[in-house]
Amino acid sequence: MNRFLKYSIRIIAIILLVFVITAISYYQKDIPVDTLIKKYGSTDSRFMPLMGMNVHYRDEGNQLDSTPILLIHGTASSLFTWDSSVLILKENHRVIRFDLPAFALTGPNPEKDYSMEYYNHFVDSFLIKLNIHQCILVGNSLGGTIAWRYSLLHPEKVAKLVLVDAGGMLPAMPPKGSTGFKIAQMPVFSSIVKYITPKILVIKSLRETYGDPSKVKDWQGSLYFDMLLREGNREALVDRLKFNFLLDETAKIMQIKTPTLIVWGDKDQLIPVENAYRFNKVIANSELEVMKGIGHIPMEESPTEFANRVRMFIDKK
Repeated sequence: MNRFLKYSIRIIAIILLVFVITAISYYQKDIPVDTLIKKYGSTDSRFMPLMGMNVHYRDEGNQLDSTPILLIHGTASSLFTWDSSVLILKENHRVIRFDLPAFALTGPNPEKDYSMEYYNHFVDSFLIKLNIHQCILVGNSLGGTIAWRYSLLHPEKVAKLVLVDAGGMLPAMPPKGSTGFKIAQMPVFSSIVKYITPKILVIKSLRETYGDPSKVKDWQGSLYFDMLLREGNREALVDRLKFNFLLDETAKIMQIKTPTLIVWGDKDQLIPVENAYRFNKVIANSELEVMKGIGHIPMEESPTEFANRVRMFIDKK
């Protein structure tokens, strides 16, 4: 029995030693937001005091456009996800985008509320502050869920709606999902990831969102990693993932009357393409564009094709 006890103690000691070494190796300090602004900010970057935060946003293109395009990114992303698409869309349109609360340069909501009600209140407050009475909403993933919900709450403020691999319907089969999100939702590891965040895990999770993982560039991995390490964002991500967004809201989606374009990558591993056809079926005034070989974030993986299809939909009378 003593031999077994000694053996067990050695195993536990080895495990603890490996954990300590791993913790030391992968421990990452938060990055001050001012440091990230210096690195990633540009002359187009603006900051709006709103709801206890300093919201990072950009307002580009044709400022005479009375119905601007508002782009809303997904979980753990940022306004930078739209960069290449904006180059095309802003040729004739006013294009506005922001970093959602909990993410990127905007950072955490001081109240730690990341419910859909909160996000829709945030979008409305943002538009009111910019004196925008009507817009075209484009949302990816979480941003798509926010967009269609906002169109139901304020139909008079949404001229057209573009849903890009959007949430809101439960898939028939559980999707593969993102490794990073799965770990952040585990009770034991959710506290650890606030301090120990291997860059390789962030890059792996990003590659899982692409139809062709080889398209992910080194600078993209660094961008996502840096934005996650913005002070307070790792804790905010864990808090955000505590809210249950895996709901089947088909009954609500059926009520959408706004002209809608549904864009989906057929290689999406987070929200399978079957959901695109379901959205198209239940939204009466909708069009569907399935992008071949593309994953969860088409505007990054195939920005020209994505932007041209969105522009065609927006410009159609």
